[in-house]
This record gives sequence, structure tokens and C-alpha cells, in this order.
Amino acid sequence: MRLRHLAITLCLLPSLARAHDFWLQPQSHRLTAGVATPLTLQVGHGPDQRRSPIRKDRILGFIAASQNGRLDLMESLHPGDRDEDGQLRLQTAGLYVLMLWTDSRAESRLPAARFNDYLDAEGLTPALEARRREGLSDRDGSERYGRVAKTLVRVGEGGGRPPLTPLGAPLEIVPEADPWSDPTRLPVRVYWQGRPLADALVKLTDLAHDFEPIAAIRTNAAGRALFVLPRQTRWRLNVVWTRPLPPTAEVDFETTFSSLSFSNESDR
Repeated sequence: MRLRHLAITLCLLPSLARAHDFWLQPQSHRLTAGVATPLTLQVGHGPDQRRSPIRKDRILGFIAASQNGRLDLMESLHPGDRDEDGQLRLQTAGLYVLMLWTDSRAESRLPAARFNDYLDAEGLTPALEARRREGLSDRDGSERYGRVAKTLVRVGEGGGRPPLTPLGAPLEIVPEADPWSDPTRLPVRVYWQGRPLADALVKLTDLAHDFEPIAAIRTNAAGRALFVLPRQTRWRLNVVWTRPLPPTAEVDFETTFSSLSFSNESDR
């Protein structure tokens, strides 16, 4: 029932929910060492999915991380080009997490009822409780927000575990296993400001049929959630978290939308 309510609420908030779905989409999650692979930045879902119009000056960083360290990939980005927003060219075999993060200059303002429904749909219980506690539930809501997008890629036949610690963004989904080694499940851990985040709502979406998530799980006290993957395809995980801003701020909250895209397909 909770997942059905989530889907209904998101349908009532189409422009907001779809605008915030943002992820990295490499042409393939299986790369050949030294060979360039196109990458696009995607936003929206269902029939409204499209390439993101974000400008490069709003992107604060783009890195590739493995057990052997990090690489700066900012020079590989060229958002808005005709066919792609960047290219991946990794020389060393292995399992990599790519992470892109933006500033938080974007703003959203909604009437009170729609803002409360949005907080409920995204699992932002502390923000809902703060509005109730301060007698603001009937007041229009506003936020500034940024985005964090990760994707998993495998170069060559290299395996191993992905990095098991956050990479420095405000809100991160950290995969704790290689989805190609066990394509039936993926354990993840969510971090907020570098610490495990409990009670965050993480949603799993099949990117081939992405109108609504197929699962929504709240993280446990250690920030962990385990997702069962019923088929081999491309997937996206999403989580949102927010913090209240002082009364002197121009908006009420600062929010981060975070995603992890990956594949558990066995074929290249």
C-alpha cells in the first residue's frame, strides 16, 4: 500500500517529481579500456524523459573512483552537445563509481498542500514534522536544491568491490557489492554529510519501464537497504534529503536529490 500511495502522490506532482529525477546514463555500463563511450545526463521519466539542460557552470565536479583512487573527469564533459554530454575513456580495468554533483542554486516553490504531498512522497518526514511543529503546514513551501548522480561501470574484465565510503557529496548512495557478481540483489548504504542516514526512502526504478518505482525501502539505523533485482536490465536508485534553513534565508529548506544508475545485465 505504501508504494501504491507513493506512485499516486507522484502522479499528482508530475512536474516536480519528473524535474528532479536526474541520472548519469553511459551508452554502456561495460567499457573497453582506452575506448571512448558516450555519456548523457538524463532528467524526467516515462514519456517526459529527456537530456538534462543543465549548464556546465552549475556542475561542481565529475570524478571516477575505484579501489585504486580517483580520476578527475571534468574535462570529458560537454553538456548540450548534439549527441552526448560527455565521453568516458578509462584506461585501467576495474570497477568504477562515477559521480557528478551540482551546486544548489536551483529553487522550487509550491503551494502548501502540494509541498506537503511532495515531502511525504519523497519520505522527508523530518521536514514534514518541522513544518507541523512550527505551525507552518498551511504555508507555501520553498527550497533550493542540488543534485548528485552516480553510475557504476566496469572496464574490461576487472572486478572487485566498488569504493565503500562516500566520495564527498552531501547525499550519496554507496553500493556495497558488484551487481554483475550477483545480479539478483544489491545492498546499498546512504550517507548524508558523510554519515550513515537512517529512515531515508530509497526508490528502485527499472529504466526500461520508469513511470513509477518498483520498490521503495527506508534505510535502517545503519543507513542500509537491500534491493532484490527481479530481472537483468538497467536500474536507477533515488533518494532525497533536506535540511531546514534559518528564518532569514530566502527559502525554507536546502535539499539534495541523489541517484545511482547501474546495470546487472550479463551481456555486453
